[in-house]
Amino acid sequence: MAKFKIIVSDPQTSKVSVVELEGAKAQPLVGRELGEVIDGSVVGISSAKVQITGGSDKDGIPMRPGVHGGAKKYVILSSGSGFKSTSDGERRRKMVRGEMITDETYQLNMKITGSREESTVKPPKEEKAPTRTRKKKKDE
Repeated sequence: MAKFKIIVSDPQTSKVSVVELEGAKAQPLVGRELGEVIDGSVVGISSAKVQITGGSDKDGIPMRPGVHGGAKKYVILSSGSGFKSTSDGERRRKMVRGEMITDETYQLNMKITGSREESTVKPPKEEKAPTRTRKKKKDE
């Protein structure tokens, strides 16, 4: 059975929420790929679209776009997710997961895209500080 820890970020409000899905609720995500835009009701955000941006497995091996399938593979990397270079022009063979979500995927990153209803995600209200007004003197 699939069990996912999903991190959903909202770029407009800069807020992040964590959702855990298990069993039948997690099944609609299996077989999807990085970059896909899906309905937000899968992760509990009604009337919004979310985009799958990344993820990793239980061992912390990151998913990488452009690597087909969902299995672990060794790939020569020079930049991007799964690689941090120590010098210019460095390339290294690193283990990454493919871009497809499988039962072995543990953590997923998503961001909210498109329009959303006012009732589901409300941005925080900005409170204005009270301003002082100067009393006019009788002479003025």
